[in-house]
This record gives sequence, structure tokens and C-alpha cells, in this order.
Amino acid sequence: MSGGTVEQAVRLRSGRGRGLLAAMALGSGMAFLDSTVVNVALPTIGREFDARLAALQWTVNAYTLMLAALILLGGALGDRFGRRRIFVIGASWFTVASVLCALAPTVEILIAARALQGVGGALLTPGALAILQTSIHPDDRATAIGSWAGLTGMSGILGPLLGGWLLEFDWRFVFWINVPFAFLTIYLTLRCAPETRAGRGKHGFDWAGAALGALALAASTYALIAVADADMVQPVIIAGVVTVAAVAAFLRREATARSPMVPLSLFAHRTFSVINVMTFVVYAGLSAVMFFLVIQLQTSLGWSPLAAGLASVPATLLMLVLSGRSADLATRLGVRAPLVVGALVGGAGVALLSGVGPGDSYVPAVLPGVTLLGIGLVILVPTLTATVMAAAPGDQAGVASGINNGVSRAAGLIAVAAIPAVVGLGGDGYADPTMMTDAYRSAMVICAGLLASGGVIAGVLLPRVTAGPASDLAEAAEAEEVPDTVAPCTAPGTPPVHGR
Repeated sequence: MSGGTVEQAVRLRSGRGRGLLAAMALGSGMAFLDSTVVNVALPTIGREFDARLAALQWTVNAYTLMLAALILLGGALGDRFGRRRIFVIGASWFTVASVLCALAPTVEILIAARALQGVGGALLTPGALAILQTSIHPDDRATAIGSWAGLTGMSGILGPLLGGWLLEFDWRFVFWINVPFAFLTIYLTLRCAPETRAGRGKHGFDWAGAALGALALAASTYALIAVADADMVQPVIIAGVVTVAAVAAFLRREATARSPMVPLSLFAHRTFSVINVMTFVVYAGLSAVMFFLVIQLQTSLGWSPLAAGLASVPATLLMLVLSGRSADLATRLGVRAPLVVGALVGGAGVALLSGVGPGDSYVPAVLPGVTLLGIGLVILVPTLTATVMAAAPGDQAGVASGINNGVSRAAGLIAVAAIPAVVGLGGDGYADPTMMTDAYRSAMVICAGLLASGGVIAGVLLPRVTAGPASDLAEAAEAEEVPDTVAPCTAPGTPPVHGR
């Protein structure tokens, strides 16, 4: 089927529906988990390979770079060839790349294997949300997407905990652990997920757009990481010029391509544009928080990797227990209030964490900030995801998912590359408690500001809307119109936008 009919749709409370949700949460959670679980292993990897900070940044960013650059193409491939098929291929690719990471003898090979992991993640990640959007019964979609968002977000926070426990044995186990998860994901997907694809009429793939997007991200990431090195002035300038040229060429390509990877007409939709700007700002802050916090706890406070991972457990539990209800609340209250409150509360939690330093203990110094951050994420993440997906017609669900996922990954990529340079952290500074603490505190203030800015963006720029059921919005999107009685809606006087 293409998008699936109501009669063919899977009910969430059925055995097949629960298996489908579990498969999508496992698959996308596995990809998201790997983008955070490695953070807690960075000091250990740095010691084993005698690596500088730039190598550790690339260990994180090689994965994020390929994920951000190709995730849109992954969504388009799923729309064309079958979302379940591409999802399973992505899970298989991700598994093989994980084994290569676990076997890496040098940091350079580890970085290359991480890039391959990112390719698998780009095939895997957009398919999960698109399969839910096109396979689950309309009446159950809000709950399914809210639960998926909570479980996926939880996996990102669970990463430091799992990574810390595995590091008690060997850092390579943070990659070996993907293998059983991947096999279970593939089994449940083949058993429970129907095959869906977009209607016929698409023409080709935007390979040039994908290549230009990857070049722009790679060049900008290189420039931001290398700018901290005084001997890299000329390469940084060259990379900056390449970035500008690649961005300009990418925009021109997307404006003229027959089947663009990023249809620029989508950004005429006010809500779509605002939500993606907010996504970029918020996820930039969150990605940098997870990068800096686990290093600070190990380097400056002397905690073990396991203890550093355990620090995030309260936020994990909050996401697990409450996220499934958050999207339902947004359908009754509208999306502006949850987005604003969630971002501001999360920013306040990060601001509290900025004071963590040598000699601090967990309960008075770390727990309040982690808990407040978790509350903010419970309110924010499911609402953000449901809002950006609800207006997408089924036959472009992969593109819709890919755009928002690409924005969030690009945000993390740029934040991890740029913020260390902004706060003066480079070379072997991450191993020095004094230098690390100074850089950490400045970085967390920046991250708190980013989250708070996301709340301001939502409050000021999102159109005022009233509440309404997500299923009504999804059905309206299938008809290529968005009613102004539910969120998200078109701005006054703005015609409905196809595809989002």
C-alpha cells in the first residue's frame, strides 16, 4: 500500500501494533543512542589512542555528519522503494558498521567506521517515524508518536548510563551492544510492519542535493573544529569559502531540481519554518550538554564512567513515565504553551548544571539540574515531534521526518564542533580539570541560553492556535490542507503547503 487506508491501518493496542511500536522505538532509539553513548567513552578512547580533542570531536561528528547529510535521502528512498525495506537495510548496515567500530585499531579507523554508522543511521532513522505515521490507525497516531518520541528521547539520555556500565568492561562494548538490538529490531519489523511507500509520480533522487549538503556540513564542521588551532588559519579560510559556495549551490539546486531533496516551498509554511528553527536551536544546546557533562564529571570531579552515566537516570525515568501523555496534552491545550514551557524549564535545568565543579556531590549539585532538564524534555520533545509530523501527508512522511531529523542532527554537529572553540577548549585541555571546568561552565551557560531561545522563538513566532485532535490534523494533511482550528496551522493569509 502507499500510505495505507484506515481499514488497513494497525491499531496500537493490538499485538501487532505493540510490536510495531517496539520495533520503531528500538531502531530509531539505537541510532539515537549511538549518537550519545559514545560521549561517555570519549575520555577512555582519548587515553587509549592518545588522541587530542579534535579527534574526539570527529569521533562524535563523523557519525552525526553522515546522518545529517543523508537522512533526507534516506527518507526519500523509503518513500520510493518501501519504508520497511529501507528501514531493514539501514538496520543491517548499522550493525555491520558497529562491528567495524568495535574492532577499530586506531582512532582514524574508528572515525571512518563511525561515518559508515552514520550512513546506516540515515537509512534507519526517518523510516521509523514514517512507518508509524503511515501504518498506525489515525485515532492512535498521537499516542504512538508521543510514545515513540519519549522512548527515542529516553534512549539519548540512557546513552551515558549504558555507556558508563559497558566501560566497566571495555569501551568497545558500546558498539558490540548494537548487534543484539539490531537483530531484534529487524525481526520485529519484518513480523509487524506493513510495507508502505509513496504514490507513484516521483522522478529520481536528488543525488546532487545530497552531495552538496554533505559537502557544506563537512566543510563547516572542519572549519569550526580547526579554528581553535592557530596553525590552521589557511585551511579554515578555505573550508569557510567551500561552505559558503556549497550552501549557495545547494539552495540553487533545491530551487530548480525536478525532485528536490528539500522542497523549499515547504518553508513558506510559517509553522513548519518556526518549528525547524526551534528544533535547531534546542538540539544544538542539548547535544552540547551531553558532550560536556559526562566529560566534566569524569575529568574534573573524578567520577567513574558508570557514575557519570548514572547521573542522568532521573531524566531517563521522567521521559519513560510521562512522555506518552505529553502529546495527548498538547492536542487539548495547543502546542505553543508546551513548547515554550518545556524549552524554558529545560534551559533552567542546564543553567543549574553549569555550577557543577570539583568537589561537588551528586544530590545537591547535579540532581536538581538533571531533574529539571528531564521535566523540560518530557514537555518539549513529544510535542515538538508530533507538531512537525502531524501536517505531513502520508506520501511525504519520509521527507517530513527527514527534514526535521536532519535539522536536529545538523544542530548537534555544529554545536559539538563550535562550542569547544568558543569556550577555549582544545588540544589536551579536556584532560585538565581546571581548563575543563572553566570551559564547561561557559559552555553550559551557552547551552542554557540556546534552550531558552527556543522557547522564545516558539512563543513569539508560532501562530496562536487552539487545540484539536492529531488525527483530524493528519486527515487534513492527507487532503493537502491544514485547518486553522488545530495545531500546527498555516499563518493567516498563507495558502496550505503541500508536504508538510
